[in-house]
Amino acid sequence: MQEIQVISKQRRALGHVSVLLTMVVWATTYVSTKVLLTSFTPPQILVIRSALALLVLSLLNPGKLVYQQKSDRFLVALAGFCGIFLYYFLENTALIYSSASNVGVIVAAAPFFILLASRLILKEEMLRKNYFVGLALSMVGIILLTYEGSEQLSFNPFGDLLALLAIMVWALYTVVTRIIGRKGYPNLLVTKSMFFYGLLGHLLVLIIQGDHLDVGLVVSSPYLAHFLFLGLVASALCFLSWNFGLRTIGPIKSSFYLYLSPIITIAVAFLFLGERMSRTDAIGTGCILAGLLISEYHGRG
Repeated sequence: MQEIQVISKQRRALGHVSVLLTMVVWATTYVSTKVLLTSFTPPQILVIRSALALLVLSLLNPGKLVYQQKSDRFLVALAGFCGIFLYYFLENTALIYSSASNVGVIVAAAPFFILLASRLILKEEMLRKNYFVGLALSMVGIILLTYEGSEQLSFNPFGDLLALLAIMVWALYTVVTRIIGRKGYPNLLVTKSMFFYGLLGHLLVLIIQGDHLDVGLVVSSPYLAHFLFLGLVASALCFLSWNFGLRTIGPIKSSFYLYLSPIITIAVAFLFLGERMSRTDAIGTGCILAGLLISEYHGRG
């Protein structure tokens, strides 16, 4: 019994490490995406990113996922549609209209929506005053960021609103993935199947928009390095580690690590993209982080 408890503790510790490393990588992806958006459209980026991830995962395990129930296939397809297709489509499109810092900070409000979805669907967490106080404070920060972005973008806050929709979709993905994890399916095969369904969505958008991929441009410098980073590291490996974290420590604790995301994103955007924060941006960021900390205190209580 004691040996089982030690293994369980080690597994949970590994889950925390996996989620932390995943968050650090994801917080820097906005920079690579911003660079690629200078020469590629969001569907083009996402098709290549998802295809690379699916290729790597297929090489790691070429096996096929055998579903216990027909409804489980729908759950995996829904998770792939939300987390691989719709979330990244909204996020990448948001980066066209907004800065990497703005999108990174807004996406960091995801824990609120994950907590709400977990409570409504999984019944895992009670919602008390701390949640609503933190949510209100964070929304004030998002409004400030949106206002600042609209000033810089001719009163067009479209990008920030898309980022807000993206985190709502991510919350649904997190909950559905948690449900799938409870059924005992292999993490790698589930993640691979999610990327398959997500890739179908990206290809459909690419076809509808009539885009074509310039392979020569894809493999040229510096774009190839960014595609490899997004496809192999940020997608294939990080989705494996994130889904592992959801299985071991749950969606609520996993979402707490997103609190560090704005700080990392803003620092990286400043270093590599030269994006600077205005006073309004700084106040908005402070409100979001303060609101998230209030929610975290309640979540741990």
